Amino acid sequence: MDLKLLLMSTLLHVVFCYSNALKEVNECINANAKHCGECIQAGAKCGWCKDPGETVSTHCDELQSLMKRGCTISMIENPRGEQVTLKNKKVTDRSKGPEKLKPEDITQIQPQKLSLTLRSGEPQSFKLTFKRAEDYPIDLYYLMDLSYSMKDDLENVKNLGTSLMLEMQKITSDFRIGFGSFVEKTVMPYISTTPAKLLNPCTGDQNCTSPFSYKNVLKLTSDGKKFNTLVGQQHISGNLDSPEGGFDAIMQVAVCGEQIGWRNVTRLLVFSTDAGFHFAGDGKLGGIVLPNDGKCHLENNVYTMSHYYSLSSEVILENSKLPEGVTISYISHCKNGVVSEGENGRKCSNISIGDQVTFSISVTSKGCPKQGKPETIKIKPLGFTEEVEITLNFICDCECQKYSVKNSQDCHFGNGTNECGACRCNEGRVGKQCECSSNDVATEDMDRTCRKDNSTDICSNNGDCVCGTCECKKRDNPEERYSGQYCECDNFNCDRSGNKLCGGHGRCECKVCVCDPMWTGSACDCSLDNSTCMASNKQICNGRGICECGTCKCNDAKFQGPTCETCPTCPGVCAENKECVQCQVFGTGEKKDTCKRHCSYFKLIKVKDRDKLPQPHDSSYPVMHCKERDANDCWFYYTYAVNNNTEKEVHVVETLDCPPSPDIIPIVAGVVAGIVLIGLALLLIWKLLMIIHDRREFAKFEKEKMNAKWDTGENPIYKSAVTTVVNPKYEGK
Repeated sequence: MDLKLLLMSTLLHVVFCYSNALKEVNECINANAKHCGECIQAGAKCGWCKDPGETVSTHCDELQSLMKRGCTISMIENPRGEQVTLKNKKVTDRSKGPEKLKPEDITQIQPQKLSLTLRSGEPQSFKLTFKRAEDYPIDLYYLMDLSYSMKDDLENVKNLGTSLMLEMQKITSDFRIGFGSFVEKTVMPYISTTPAKLLNPCTGDQNCTSPFSYKNVLKLTSDGKKFNTLVGQQHISGNLDSPEGGFDAIMQVAVCGEQIGWRNVTRLLVFSTDAGFHFAGDGKLGGIVLPNDGKCHLENNVYTMSHYYSLSSEVILENSKLPEGVTISYISHCKNGVVSEGENGRKCSNISIGDQVTFSISVTSKGCPKQGKPETIKIKPLGFTEEVEITLNFICDCECQKYSVKNSQDCHFGNGTNECGACRCNEGRVGKQCECSSNDVATEDMDRTCRKDNSTDICSNNGDCVCGTCECKKRDNPEERYSGQYCECDNFNCDRSGNKLCGGHGRCECKVCVCDPMWTGSACDCSLDNSTCMASNKQICNGRGICECGTCKCNDAKFQGPTCETCPTCPGVCAENKECVQCQVFGTGEKKDTCKRHCSYFKLIKVKDRDKLPQPHDSSYPVMHCKERDANDCWFYYTYAVNNNTEKEVHVVETLDCPPSPDIIPIVAGVVAGIVLIGLALLLIWKLLMIIHDRREFAKFEKEKMNAKWDTGENPIYKSAVTTVVNPKYEGK
């Protein structure tokens, strides 16, 4: 019972969620748009019908629904977005010519400028191509830590700078390199401010240069010798704490474009240090409370305001700040057929010089920005100066709004603007034709009279509240209609049977079926006529059941059929059907000559063996198992049943179970073997008896021999051949 309740509750939940989903699908109706501009901003599928005959709530709907209602294409406002490519210079292919191009003549991203016209909910998509150009100009600035902790690494770092310059010259012929160094903020407690320490911050006999925050030693230049010379001349300085002022130096390198000499090409910064950075707020220890202003503060190539402020193998696309309601999505098509979406759709990895990749970019607007004015966004590869400039134009109004008539007589003597086939009421006026005054009847009061039982739905969501009265919506099918004071009734949402409303035996009134005579039930699908339940004996259901909706429900499960007259498991069923089963399957029996005429009343199904026969627990109807014998003493097995469609079914094992015929050879061999064995047994028994008899006679002889008494006297005639002489003198000594 608990399982049934769980299944029922789950089903109800699914139905409830599905019905809610259906209600929410039509975003056009849910928007409750009052004019064409609101309608087209509700979604990309929404259109506005300019037919004046429509009610306010039915002007805005999905295009298919509007056309089904008879609104022609020419009467539907449905503006679409578009895109125009303003600048589309192809990416540079340096392999086509040996000529040396200027940086401004090299293109690595395509297109360069677009104009998109956005309709709410309708994405505008375009492809962006990126190709790393060969021999592209590069500016590299080498920023080195000269604090005392770098002393043991200074020589290696000097060599690193020289090697870096040589390697970069192999990549591009248009290469410039610059150099700068940093130590620490020149205030306590980061450095010692005593005069001697300001000249030489190191202890003992170490000769160190004065501490400084950041110094631009060499502006970007193509003179490699000058770079090597200056790097080799650098000396260590010193400070007191472990973190260094690297962030101050990086900020100045980034913002001091003129002093550093940055060009509008690929910019690289190589930063070498062995220590951490100062974090935001560390400057308070030295009385520095102002945040960095992001401006350049170099005088004679030295950072003067430190005591006041605190080559890629991957292409990553970034975009500027998006206007409100605008979203952007990326799909990357990288090398080796790798496709990524989401955040990974912004980037491609393992991009070498000369490789080309493509990004699919979609821009979507939801609604319309407050101002509705064009906006500009930019998309660029991270670390590159080239970018795509996109101008966004928004469709906020319909074309028909340009031809609106203010204070139109069609809107109740000039109380509104006739716009796109509907009245857009002036302030203080309400109603389809602005015929009501909100001063006379408050909008809340009008809405209250349009709500049934103080519910939140106005006119049951099936109509518009016009001056305190519900005006029901029209349906696509003219035979279907809403009705009632609150549009709460309809004639099409009743129960169905056989895919017919009210089973075709009634009419739908306010969502309830009113059945025709002799019919009942929620869908009028239950007949009150008992004639179909009458058995051949003129009894209802053969006296073994009750008649419900024109169908018998048998009280006893063994009785079946439309009138409870069939009993497939009653005694005599097997014998009754034996002859027909025998003649149809095996071609034998008394009815073999009349089989087709007398034995076609059941459906015959043959099976291989008895295990294939239907079992009672496997069927939804009773099954009778039968075992019968034919004239040859062979058994055959079958089942008899009446299925749920009142068809008689017979399943028969297609092979007979006959007793095996005798085998002569084994019998003769058995008899002969038996005779031989019996003879041997008799001989064995006779021999055994003789042995026993002999042993008994011998034992008897031995016994008598032991009991015999013989005479032991000597024969007087006998004279021994031996003469014994005894010495009379012998005393046995």
